[in-house]
Amino acid sequence: MAVVTAVGLLAGTLTTISFVPQVIKTWTSRSTKDISLGMFLSFCLGVLLWIVYGISVGDLPVIVTNLATLILASTILTMKLIYK
Repeated sequence: MAVVTAVGLLAGTLTTISFVPQVIKTWTSRSTKDISLGMFLSFCLGVLLWIVYGISVGDLPVIVTNLATLILASTILTMKLIYK
């Protein structure tokens, strides 16, 4: 694996992992009052576009890490819509 690919995977992994505490807190508290719906809608769309970009240029770190981020951010977004 090239060093650049490893750096990309590590960077993506660290930024993706940063969503885990928010998912856990939201899930356990069932509260989303302090989460911005607009921010998470635009963020999920942006991450989806990063995945499209990653696929179009064949960049594995961009695809994999943004897919994981989209799953976590979409989980928070879904809870925001459910726990109004």
